[in-house]
Amino acid sequence: MARIAGVNIPTNKRVVIALQYIHGIGPKKAEEIVEKVGIPAERRVNQLTDQEVLQIRETIDRDYMVEGDLRREVAMNIKRLMDLGCYRGLRHRRGLPVRGQRTHTNARTRKGPSKPIAGKKK
Repeated sequence: MARIAGVNIPTNKRVVIALQYIHGIGPKKAEEIVEKVGIPAERRVNQLTDQEVLQIRETIDRDYMVEGDLRREVAMNIKRLMDLGCYRGLRHRRGLPVRGQRTHTNARTRKGPSKPIAGKKK
């Protein structure tokens, strides 16, 4: 099992798909990494040599922000908005949708399970 950026990537999948298990790497970046290293698209992780795994690891460390660093930066950005007290920060603080979605109905993912209101009847 290859370990890249602190993540065990699955061995029997294609390299492009397996790289997407790393937080911060999607389809586009996975394609770029495979192209930079020069690995054929149909190659599977268990067919990679140690040298190729090392090259992938070095490319990701050098050119991309992934996993812990990325999570930390996103959390710091949200914390900054909350500390500023701007509208987006207030929405984050209250646990409501940040990007203008309606909250009269829906928004259950962000608000959590519905709470019953005492005394309310049809």
